[in-house]
Parts: sequence; C-alpha cells; structure tokens
Amino acid sequence: MVAPNPPDKMTNTDLHSWGHPDFSQSPWATTARDHGPEAAWRAALTHNPADGLAQVGGTWAVAWTPGDGRVLMAVDRFAARSLCWRLHDGGLRFAPRADALADRDTPVAAQALYDYLFFHAIPAPRTVFTGVQRLPAGHWLQFQQGRVDVQPYWVPRFDEHHRAPLTELKAEFMRLVQQGVARQLDGSLAACYLSGGTDSSTVAGMIRRVTGQGARAYSIGFEAQGYDEMAYARIAAKAFGADHHAYYVTPDDLVRSIPAVAAHFDQPFGNSSALPAYLCAQRAQQDGVSHLLAGDGGDELFGGNARYAKQRVFGWYQQVPGALRSGLLEPLLLNSPAGRLPGLRKAASYIEQAKVPMPARLNMYNLLLRLGTQDVLTPDFLAQIDSEAPSRLQDDVWRLPQTGSELNRTLAFDWRFTLADSDLPKVVMSAELAQVSVGFPLLDTDLLAFSLRLDPALKLRGLKLRWFFKEALRGFLPESILTKSKHGFGLPFGVWAVQHPALKALAHASLGSLARRGMVRPDFIEALLQHHVVAHPGYYGEMVWILMMLEQWLQQHAPDTSWH
Repeated sequence: MVAPNPPDKMTNTDLHSWGHPDFSQSPWATTARDHGPEAAWRAALTHNPADGLAQVGGTWAVAWTPGDGRVLMAVDRFAARSLCWRLHDGGLRFAPRADALADRDTPVAAQALYDYLFFHAIPAPRTVFTGVQRLPAGHWLQFQQGRVDVQPYWVPRFDEHHRAPLTELKAEFMRLVQQGVARQLDGSLAACYLSGGTDSSTVAGMIRRVTGQGARAYSIGFEAQGYDEMAYARIAAKAFGADHHAYYVTPDDLVRSIPAVAAHFDQPFGNSSALPAYLCAQRAQQDGVSHLLAGDGGDELFGGNARYAKQRVFGWYQQVPGALRSGLLEPLLLNSPAGRLPGLRKAASYIEQAKVPMPARLNMYNLLLRLGTQDVLTPDFLAQIDSEAPSRLQDDVWRLPQTGSELNRTLAFDWRFTLADSDLPKVVMSAELAQVSVGFPLLDTDLLAFSLRLDPALKLRGLKLRWFFKEALRGFLPESILTKSKHGFGLPFGVWAVQHPALKALAHASLGSLARRGMVRPDFIEALLQHHVVAHPGYYGEMVWILMMLEQWLQQHAPDTSWH
C-alpha cells in the first residue's frame, strides 16, 4: 500500500514518521515513553538535528516541517525505511516511495536504468524517475529557501584497537542478539523466515529463548539440484521447537507472481530472492501472521560473505616486495607469453586482479561489464549515460568509513550496496506486498555498535568467514548449520526458464518487448535466449531475470519508455 503524498504546502506542525524508532538509548527516552514518538522526534530534531538523529536506533524514516520554512528529513542507518523527495513549485515533496512522487509526465532516467543493470538495483541517491531522489542510508536532508542540503548524520567509525576476553565477548554478543530479537517482537504471533542458514536459525532460536515458545517459522524450498536447503531448515526447526511451515516453490508460482512483484516495487528491482521472500511472507500472512523477523545483516556485520575471504587473498599480493612484483612477476606473467601457459594462467589471473585497487576490484565479476556494455546496450542508449557514474559512487562510499582495515571498509561498503539498496528493500517490499511487516534483529543498534568495536581479526580469522559469530553460537546452533556452506533463498530461475514452457514464454515475451524499446541490443537478447542461457542457465539466467524484471516494471509503470 502506497503512503499518501503529503501536500505541497504543509501546516506548521506537520511531522510524518514511518517504521519503529528506538529512543531508549537517547536523551528523549522519557519523552517517548510519556508523550509518544512524535514528541521525541520533535525534541531530537529541534536544536542539532544531525546529533539528535545519531542517537535514535531502530528502523525508521522521518520528515518534519517545523514552521520556519524548513523541511527536515532522515532515514535510519541502513535505510530499512525509505524516504524519497523532489523539488516542486519552489517547495519540497516527499514520500516513502519514488513512484508516489512521479507525475504522469515524469520521464524514466536512462542513467538510473544503467545503474540498475550494473547493480541489479538502483542505489541511492538516484531513483528511476528524473528529478526524484532517495535519501541514502544514515543521511539527513534540510530544505530551506529553495535549497537542499543532504549530509550523513552517521558515519561508520570502527574501533580496531578494542580488546576483551573471548568469553566476555561471546556473552555480550549473545545478550545483544537476544535483546535485538526481543525489541523486534511486537506482541503478535512470534514468527520468522527460516532458510536454514546461521542467521535465520539464530533468530528462530532466540525467539524461543525470549518467549519460551517455539517460533512459527516459514521456509521456502526448490526441487532443483543445488538450490534446496530445506533439510537444514528442518534441523533448525526441530532444535528450537519451531512450528515449521515449509513450501516448495514451483515454476508456475513464478509465472503467477512475477508481474505482481515487479509492479509492487517503486522502481526496477533485480534481486531474484524477492520472489521466494514474497511467497514465504504470503504463506505466513495466510496463517494469520502479521509480523516476521528476518536474519539479514549477520554476514555484513560479522564477515560472512565469501568475497571477504577472496579479497583478503588478493590483498596478500601487496605484501610481496615491490621490486619483486614489478621486476619479475608482472613482466613474466602479464607481459610475456609465459602467462598464457596452462600452469601459469591462474597465477597471471591472480596478479591481474590483485593489481586492481578496491573497490574497483569487486567489479571484475560484474555481470554487465563481463558481458560488455557495448555488446549489451544500443549506441542510442549509451549516448545518454555516464558509464563511470557507478564507479564514482562506489568510490565515494568506499572512502566514507573511518577505519584502517580493508575488511571493515568492505563491510561498511556492503551496508550501503548490499543491505540498504538491495537486501532490505527486497525483504521489506516483498513482505509489504504480502501485507506483513518485518523486523531485523541482527541490525539492532547495540549489536551494530558491538560489531564496530570487534577486532576485525575475529570477524575473518585467516580465511574462516565470520569466525567469531560462529564461535559465539557454538552450542546454541546445531553443529551441522554452523558448518554448512552459505546459500539462502537462491532461485533456480535459469534452469526453470529453460525447462518450463510457461516460464520460458514469459521470459521470451518480456525480453522481446524490451528489445523493441531501443535500450538493449536485439542481437544480444536473441543470443542470450537462444544460446547462452540454454548452455549455461545458472550464469546467464541472472541476466535474463534482470532484463525480464525491468521490462515487467516498465510495462506497468512507464509503458511508453523508449530510446529510439
């Protein structure tokens, strides 16, 4: 359901807020308790808004017109609650959704669609609509006398010198996770997503510890080799006495749900996990659940993604003496035929990647760049975009945190691009479509503060992902879940799109329609559908999905968009 557009001219007392702010650790805790969150917001924003906002926890967005000609707006540290804005007739309009601010004549921005193909989502501050912007995570906005100023009120500051006994850290961590779960329960049926991974299993276990009863747990499975983790979800459910509800998604489910999910997002969104997340929330809602807890954040706060170990391996190259690198290794492996020999090819590839600084090194596996922008996109479309804009945004985000650790800098980088711009909108928007609200206990403000002062060597110990997180939960989680490889709600779309007639027809029709818009080269789409995805459905299926969801969104939000 779209929140109503605030009027262009608002009264002096207008204050709009969304989500669930936590004032318990702020100077306005008593005000919030005795007079409600609106009074606490006014107090927090009155004198020094940036300082006040930094003391508010929870997941929220807020906008206030204090009556002196200003508008103040902000979103929480991870932008779990979104807030968009645009200038209009000398004033400022805002809404939680970008499409609520788009008029019938508001054009789709070509640059935003390029960003979508690059990131598989459109990162803040841009939105798909020309002139409509989104507040980035941890930022606030002040509008006064026709001018807009957007600044961060919170910047990640890591304390990399804090040390404490491991037993003490484990006890504090477990207490904070339990506190985070308790804060996110709203008194309704205690329920959670359960993928069978460490994060969702931890949330399910903590619900039982907090409430004394097993959670209602909802899992999605796939009858496709390499994609199903239902066995681990069942292990977690049994260990924590959960009332487990499992559903196996079928290709027919996708055919029915893809248009609705694409249309519900306020701009194109390419994270394929949105479909299973929606179907999971839909099952919960049908059982009377109104609020689900999700496990998002554990990987990004405590070093759980495989790329963290991979980038550490590349970082080791910088420890090789410079004379040896430039005088022997690089001339031998990169600038001579020796580097193409079978035994040395991997070494040459390693050096080629290790030489690229972060965060640009992360883009060496970017799907759009690997396929080739010139081969994917038409000249007319490319003439309207800046292909370097995504990299400049990445560089700006990379420089922002205060840290000397490349691992911590990479974690904070993912807080913006993985959490705020992709994973959290995926969960929030898909649940909203199913008429369910969501809480994120592993992003609790106190748990975040704990992660900021946790020794980075404990997050990634050697090449062992989130070593501390797993050690702290040893004895709480089943051992098989602690030692399993990471998976989540991955979707076997490419495999199904090749094998299932109706899903294949939907994909082909969507991409055929997109080809006629003059954005993506028709010859690329033909080769993608007729050859590439058939030969390698797991890899090329991702591009089919991204283009299909773009076209599905355009058909329902901007059907006349073209670049001819």
